Amino acid sequence: MFDQSAENPSAAKQMAQGGIIAVLYVILTFVFAPISFGAVQVRIAEALTILPLFTPAAVPGLFIGCLLANIFGGGIIWDVIFGSIATLIGAVLGRMLRSNRWLVPIPAVVSNAVIVPLVLYYGYGVNIPIPLLVLYIAIGEIAGCYVLGELLAEVIIRRKGMF
Repeated sequence: MFDQSAENPSAAKQMAQGGIIAVLYVILTFVFAPISFGAVQVRIAEALTILPLFTPAAVPGLFIGCLLANIFGGGIIWDVIFGSIATLIGAVLGRMLRSNRWLVPIPAVVSNAVIVPLVLYYGYGVNIPIPLLVLYIAIGEIAGCYVLGELLAEVIIRRKGMF
């Protein structure tokens, strides 16, 4: 379905791809900052969580991009650490599920829906019951990862050789 060379890109190509993904993640997070942070959020940058389908470089790229976005966004240390780990878990597991395009975003949705509400509740003192925070974050992740992510996947698939 995809170019075989995408499975084993050169180290330089992987570094470049990872760097571009990280920068895009940070830019998208800050361009849409009003909806990228908080108890109710749709992080548009989460659309990039579909990229492990196409390249292994997406795993470090997403992690570093999220880490930088959380640092520059003024996140507390627990948000920087655990929010970024949630993205890393989603990217690693998404890459492992790449044989089925529709499964790739699930780990990002689940890891963020489990971890981020705990950071919001215990780290930031958000006074919303944890189950409701889980629901809010899951809905935002579904919008970012599935709705926008699948649109991005379609564009990439139609532009063969993009990765």
